[in-house]
Amino acid sequence: MKKENIELFFKTLQKANPNPKTELEYTSVFELLCAVLLSAQATDVGVNKATRVLFKVANTPEGILNLGLKGLEEHIKTIGLYRSKAKHLIQTCEILKREYNGVVPSQRDQLEALPGVGRKTANVVLNVAFGQPTMAVDTHIFRVGNRTGLASGATPLVVEMKLIKRIPEKYLLHAHHWLILLGRYVCKARTPDCYKCQVSPYCSFKKKTKTPLT
Repeated sequence: MKKENIELFFKTLQKANPNPKTELEYTSVFELLCAVLLSAQATDVGVNKATRVLFKVANTPEGILNLGLKGLEEHIKTIGLYRSKAKHLIQTCEILKREYNGVVPSQRDQLEALPGVGRKTANVVLNVAFGQPTMAVDTHIFRVGNRTGLASGATPLVVEMKLIKRIPEKYLLHAHHWLILLGRYVCKARTPDCYKCQVSPYCSFKKKTKTPLT
């Protein structure tokens, strides 16, 4: 994608949604960390359904630890891979309580050292909670980056690095959310809705859909 098209691409997304937000529900940095950790290979809708109940009874590291592993599993059993996620969340809460006085750290290396927290999860927390211009490349952003020509790459890390380099600085803070929403609702995996995409004129995808598929 040409440099001038990248500018128009993000200018259009900004105009349509000036202040994009994550669709995960949370009221604190810790709740956000929990929600993102639980969201791996799961939908935001499914995670929100579980955490609405969970956070009413436990929304701090100490509260989660008081539930215990079995109690936590019971609250999140509707989420995929819930057993391993529960184990990781318990371990993370132990570290937060022991090493950080229950406070979620704001440094990448400290976040990535927490069980169940990889680069993508750390990027979301850094971006949403701490206002850092990071790029959390999930399946949606990976697809959008490759399909549109914004950033082609064989791995999420390659796409992330290219996006950070190519996206104008003034758009970086919100770019992560714009691209996720674009991939989730318009630039979908099987049948992208190019005919109703606001940024289609600036996209390099060759096989654009012209009308709704029937």
